[in-house]
Amino acid sequence: MIVGIFFLCCMDSVVKILSERYAILQLVWIRFTGQMVVVLVIVFPHIRNAVRTQHIGLQVLRSVLSFTGTIAFFIGFSNIDLAAAAAILQVSPLMIVVLAYLVLGERFGWRRLIAVCVGLAGSLIIIRPGTSMFSVYALFPLLAAAGFSGFAVATRFLSRVEGVWTSFFYVTFISAIISSAVVPFYWTTPAVEDLWLMILVGLFASAGQFFLIKSLFTANASTVAPFGYSALVFSAIFGMILFAEFPDMWTYIGAVVVAAAGVFVWYRELVTKEATG
Repeated sequence: MIVGIFFLCCMDSVVKILSERYAILQLVWIRFTGQMVVVLVIVFPHIRNAVRTQHIGLQVLRSVLSFTGTIAFFIGFSNIDLAAAAAILQVSPLMIVVLAYLVLGERFGWRRLIAVCVGLAGSLIIIRPGTSMFSVYALFPLLAAAGFSGFAVATRFLSRVEGVWTSFFYVTFISAIISSAVVPFYWTTPAVEDLWLMILVGLFASAGQFFLIKSLFTANASTVAPFGYSALVFSAIFGMILFAEFPDMWTYIGAVVVAAAGVFVWYRELVTKEATG
């Protein structure tokens, strides 16, 4: 999980560099097209099984949610500090708890409600609406968190009836098709010196997804989930080294509040599982 998060943070950093010269939708296309190449290589020997789905509508919906979340997050961290964007995005696990209750009927007690409210308060500490520090671009990571949360809940539902490679194939394939349809309107011919950076985007995205899936195959989701907060550390380090971004005290405070709320939800899930045997 930590290695996967590291590669995805590497991808975000390279995209932030390229966003100064290329449209976000072109970078989204590079991200999903590069991943598509890797996915095809991996699943090709089992392609017939991978493309079989009984819920094509839900596969399309989760792909659209992932695609929308990716665009929103790219826009967000391209215009605000990388560490701040990553911290705001960490409200996603808390949103998943709410959506899982509404859509899947999973347990949602008063303790988790308080944790969700605390996590959202943490994101507001980072965004600080109404102050001179506020930027409308700070809302995009929040929109991305909503998109990724919907994607996660749809994936959780599909995991009951379909394999992980089927879901991985469709979200990559459909996102690549959508981005390929719109990229001509935002296309800028890449400079030769930028080609290697674009290749890195695809490689980092593929490696990140692979290691995330590998972690979920190796251990329970509840076991590896807290390590996702390593994104806060990696994003802060990359922001300082590559972009001379030094978040202020309130960003760090908000990040700690969001992470603490998420870890509490994870802890309550472990306690609930142990209590129910």
